[in-house]
Amino acid sequence: VMKLNPQQAPLYGDSVITVQLTEEDKVEDDVVFYLVFTGSTVQHCTSTRKINPGSLETISPGHDCCETVKVALCASREGHPVLVVAEESFQFVQDEAYDAAQFLATCAGNQQALNFTRFLDRSRPPAADVDFLDEKVALAFRHLKLPAEWNVLGAEQSLTENIPRETLMHFAVRLGLLRLTWFLLQQPGGRGALSIHNNEGATPVSLALERGYQKLHQLLTEEGAREPDSWSTLSHTVHSGDYSVKHHRGLDVYLLTAEA
Repeated sequence: VMKLNPQQAPLYGDSVITVQLTEEDKVEDDVVFYLVFTGSTVQHCTSTRKINPGSLETISPGHDCCETVKVALCASREGHPVLVVAEESFQFVQDEAYDAAQFLATCAGNQQALNFTRFLDRSRPPAADVDFLDEKVALAFRHLKLPAEWNVLGAEQSLTENIPRETLMHFAVRLGLLRLTWFLLQQPGGRGALSIHNNEGATPVSLALERGYQKLHQLLTEEGAREPDSWSTLSHTVHSGDYSVKHHRGLDVYLLTAEA
């Protein structure tokens, strides 16, 4: 038996999972442990890192649907066959950050909804909460399967209209969401949103300046601005055919996902 903590993770992954080993699994240093998550349509394999002789750490994979999956702890040692040493179940769930990303993606061109997001700003959350929100919503947004015609300004909006309006970019900048802003900049309509004025005549760029968000302002205005450092705390994914490989720089853990 092994204990997984927590026993569930959001669909978009990237949260830390601790694996408690039982006495008999605490083995020599040359044993390498992997976790294999088997879902109904995809399978993930993650490397782990040892925290101490009795526990390992890994990163939860991003999964394709809400379900309970089987997790196998595999041990590998040079010159020996790979052994399955323990099995446990694990649940993938849709959390508030995922709901928020879906809501924002759907409301990209909806003025009523975007005006509601301004209402949220009046009770500005503390900086630590903003950072947490930024990371989770950016991860969730990245995990959404956005339709091909999706646009930061909404599917119907043409960039040439000079109508004052709120945009998703105003929302991200107003709350100081660095990672989400960077993500939106890479999407269709992201750059175009920077010069759009809202009803007060503010553009996302002027909002960043007015609020004293220096890093954010640089990101929006510097030619060839690179991705912010904070973005690199998230994992980096490479897709190849039916496979994808993810590297989580923080823990130096790798995840391989394949069609089951």
